[in-house]
Amino acid sequence: MGNVVTINLREFEMSLPQPPEPVGSYVSVVQVDNLVYTSGMLPIKDGELTTKGKVGVDCSIEDAQEAARLCTLNAMAAIKKHIGGLAHIERIVKVTGYVNAPPEFTQHPTVINGASDLLAKAFGANGKHVRAAVGVASLPLNAAVEIDFVVQVEVDEEEDEHLEIV
Repeated sequence: MGNVVTINLREFEMSLPQPPEPVGSYVSVVQVDNLVYTSGMLPIKDGELTTKGKVGVDCSIEDAQEAARLCTLNAMAAIKKHIGGLAHIERIVKVTGYVNAPPEFTQHPTVINGASDLLAKAFGANGKHVRAAVGVASLPLNAAVEIDFVVQVEVDEEEDEHLEIV
């Protein structure tokens, strides 16, 4: 990564919260080869869900965008804990955002831009990703937004040399 990205990444990494504990019977992060997958992350801060209900009814689009940013911070905190630091991320591959919204709501992409814009700011060109923004009838704990991620990370070449394929 270049200097500008490194500066943004360092500032971003310093603002990460403690990763929230899973709210069910699952793990927060799984790594397969050089891809790290997160479970769906909710807008939880200090153990509390910050943004609840249907977007456009119970909370504003702006509140939902902020919730998407918090979901992103929580996901990056979980990834950091798993891989040891965000500098090991080579690129953000995919973001899937779920928006708790009534049937007539159509601003799902605007809500999930809260996450996408934050990733682009923190990771520069490596933060650009493919994405789905999906409207749903409900989310766990009545959250307004839930987001999951796929990121590509550096693979330790020495570690790979010691793997045996049988």
